[in-house]
Amino acid sequence: MARRNEMAKTFKALHAARDGFVMPNAWDAGSAIVLTQAGFSAIATTSAGIAFSLGRPDYDVRDPRLAVTRDEMFSRMREIVEASAVPVNGDLEAGYGDSPEAVAETIRMAIEIGLAGGNIEDKKPGEGLYDESLAVERIRAARAVIDRLNPDFVLCARTDAFQAFGADGLSAAIRRSNLYRAAGADVSYPPGIADLAKITTLVREIDGPLNIVIGLGAARMSVTPLLDAGVKRISLGGSIARAALGFVARSAGELRDHGTIEFAAGQTPQGELNAMFVAARRG
Repeated sequence: MARRNEMAKTFKALHAARDGFVMPNAWDAGSAIVLTQAGFSAIATTSAGIAFSLGRPDYDVRDPRLAVTRDEMFSRMREIVEASAVPVNGDLEAGYGDSPEAVAETIRMAIEIGLAGGNIEDKKPGEGLYDESLAVERIRAARAVIDRLNPDFVLCARTDAFQAFGADGLSAAIRRSNLYRAAGADVSYPPGIADLAKITTLVREIDGPLNIVIGLGAARMSVTPLLDAGVKRISLGGSIARAALGFVARSAGELRDHGTIEFAAGQTPQGELNAMFVAARRG
């Protein structure tokens, strides 16, 4: 309980600090330790990376037999929290249910496993965005649980307005983000934008801290211009996990086609990994 509260307080303070921060996304305990040891002040989970590590597709899965369940996702997120020496933000997708009550239960579970914050999306898988009034009620329900169980838990409201509305995405993202902020969100997160001028507009027009994801689709921006523009938090979604799997695929192709293992030259030595993981677990 004490560690959980301390991590949430630390995470919340990062959002109130003068400068912004980078929050890369882990998909298992090992990647969490590596990212923590790299010196980042906080990390996040990635539902995509977790799904891929389980051999499942990510998001909008039409065959329910292939979907990662909430229990499976939370089991992995718990492992990440326990392995990490810094606060962890959870990818809570759309709250694992349409109703405000379902979102509230997901937030309760997130606090219980020690997450310092979490994202709630306003996109119903496969069906577009939730009606604004319902989306607001979902955030309000999340806030009520947070205020009761751990007021320092950082609630991030994600809106997929740019994907849903195209050219009108900017105004929709601003409107929805401010509605969610008024309902109790601490941070706004509109993914799918890589235009610095529009991001600057978001920073100016949205009340409260802004999270921008890089490496997602066309959003391939670098850190410094975003921080200079006033973005408070930069995440990477599943980018590192996808890059890691891309390396596995290229390594397999080299071995299959050429019988060589040039890819092994870039591996981290066994002893270095052993020492890192031992130190992290003892700490």
